[in-house]
Amino acid sequence: MFRKQPTKTPSDTGGSGGNIPSPGSNLYPNGTHMDLLLYINENRYGPDFDDSSQLVWYKPDLIYGDWISGPNGNGEYFTEVNVKLSPNVQNNGSLWLHIFIVPNGASPNVNDKNNYNPMYTIQKTKQLNRYKKRSYKKTHNLLTGQTSATEEEKAKIKQNIRHEILSHWHPNLTINLIDDHTPWTRGQVPAPLQEYIEFEPISGKYYPVIYINDYWNLMRDYQPINETVSNITFRFTYQPLSLFKWQMYTAQSMRNKWTSLMGQDTNEQDDDEQDILKETFLETSPILLGLTVIVSITHSVFEFLAFKNDIQFWRNRRSLEGLSVRSVFFNVFQSLIVLLYVCDNDTNFMIRISVLIGLIIELWKIKKVVNFERAENNEKFFGIIPKYRITDKGSYVESSTKQYDMLAFKYLSWILFPLFVGYVIYSLIYNEHKGWYSFVLNMIYGFLLTFGMC
Repeated sequence: MFRKQPTKTPSDTGGSGGNIPSPGSNLYPNGTHMDLLLYINENRYGPDFDDSSQLVWYKPDLIYGDWISGPNGNGEYFTEVNVKLSPNVQNNGSLWLHIFIVPNGASPNVNDKNNYNPMYTIQKTKQLNRYKKRSYKKTHNLLTGQTSATEEEKAKIKQNIRHEILSHWHPNLTINLIDDHTPWTRGQVPAPLQEYIEFEPISGKYYPVIYINDYWNLMRDYQPINETVSNITFRFTYQPLSLFKWQMYTAQSMRNKWTSLMGQDTNEQDDDEQDILKETFLETSPILLGLTVIVSITHSVFEFLAFKNDIQFWRNRRSLEGLSVRSVFFNVFQSLIVLLYVCDNDTNFMIRISVLIGLIIELWKIKKVVNFERAENNEKFFGIIPKYRITDKGSYVESSTKQYDMLAFKYLSWILFPLFVGYVIYSLIYNEHKGWYSFVLNMIYGFLLTFGMC
């Protein structure tokens, strides 16, 4: 399989052979001839080199930094590999890809004393299957008891299974070799690149980075692995990647790690949102995408300024003339419903915190629009809790605002209450819910979302 005399190796350009390597340089200079080997097995720690069936792709004599070879003239090569699955993999076992890049003619096998060179052997391991959480929600029509769940989902629900971890696979995987010759210094590589750049301990040089790129694999294209799946076909693509594009991918991966640390769980809703974001980049023109980013940033800035001005307005307000006290209490009720709704559904921690802060601000406004006074004779609930009574502030009572406020809510109620009753009837007949508590929350939240601006 291997040629014993490489066409060109790093040693030919001063990488070894008694010369002291240049600190911080790439172990593989531009133009180095190398071989790519891919192995697939169920052992995460490495392939069995004596089992030839595990070698699924051998691409010899690739050139580091070559952007013009290949079928498409862009340095890209690809292959399709059919893998037979064992019963272990069919039952949530793991399937591993082992990637080796060695000098042309060398061997990745440590037992091959004549052709194995540990200094220039680059290895990367990737789990080919991915475990995704599937949720089974016990929802039904509260009147008829009927549900749209499949028989399989009904069986899981009867077994009281709320979540299940299932193995999935994606047919496409891209192997990028980063074309980078930056003089990196050990311990001074900026984040998040320091997670990928590894230094050879003797020479002080760094290995070329193998980046396994599955960013553009949409979550909905992942297919389940079970006892009915006996064979799967992968399409592996090898392609060089520039340092600039690689930095963009690593920045995105760091963002995903930060969202996980801040409490965001991986679920089907998050997967759908990631797919939408990726499709936006793929299908939207660069000009429209740039305008969207500018508008979004401008909107965020204006939203922050509006939030700041709202706080300043209520803090410095001395008169309630022209202000609706009832709308303040309505906003408190609306914020409370939103908080209960996000707690009852699968939402991440940051959204819950932001909604809670909004509720606290709305509660703070109550003290600005009404007075809290101790009850006469120091009356107490159960003889322990002091009683308070709420009274309107003088500036609100003395102005005509209170009268207009009452009239506005009176006329709005004539419109909103029939709409509310109609929405309740519709939701009760046509929608499924987890229970009566969830039904009430969904009903009020949906109504506020639809008619709250009235």
